[in-house]
Amino acid sequence: MQPVYTGHTATPDVAQVQHRVLRNTYMLLAVSMLPTILGAVIGVQLHFTFMQTSPMLGFFLFLGIAMAFMFGIEKTKETGMGVALLLGFTFFMGVMLSGMLQVALGFSNGGSLIAMAAGGTGAIFFVLAGIASTTKRDFSGIGRFLFAGMILILLAMLANIFFQLPAMSLAISVIAIAIFSGYILYDINRIVHGGETNYISATLAVYLDIYNIFVNLLNLLMIFSGRRD
Repeated sequence: MQPVYTGHTATPDVAQVQHRVLRNTYMLLAVSMLPTILGAVIGVQLHFTFMQTSPMLGFFLFLGIAMAFMFGIEKTKETGMGVALLLGFTFFMGVMLSGMLQVALGFSNGGSLIAMAAGGTGAIFFVLAGIASTTKRDFSGIGRFLFAGMILILLAMLANIFFQLPAMSLAISVIAIAIFSGYILYDINRIVHGGETNYISATLAVYLDIYNIFVNLLNLLMIFSGRRD
């Protein structure tokens, strides 16, 4: 049963539930970064190159595995298995991230680029999460536009596997950062207003927002600031 609200004012019990969901989401989100980092380190050490051999096959295989994980997480989100699957998913995403990190580390300033992307992602998250959790505005109305934008990004990524256009890659990254920044507002705001009451589902959504912002911000930094001297 969904909680009942009058405008944006929640009853004390509902407000307590919202606060607990938000707190648990942030805690699990922090924990989920550990398997991501571990997966990325292992992938870099093993020179994991999942997408390079066959980009098209790799793209669809990645989507298939990711969607299977997300389906399993949603099915088990009321149990401890949901947490286990979420952490397994974040490990998988860390391994998938390692290919991009290897490219970044091929630049002489690769470590700095990764650190800048991580710092920039953190700054975007904290600012937007702060706005979403304190404003009285309801951002639920932007969900359909964000979803449409995400579908367009996926189609553009698929097309760029064939065309390999640097300008298209640049445009995709810029738009993706804007879309997933909007999703941070949307996802955190949903928790605050009682639209999401399960912290595992909430963590999955916010994790994907952060992950995609980091990936696309790192791509932009490599394009504009990467040095090979």
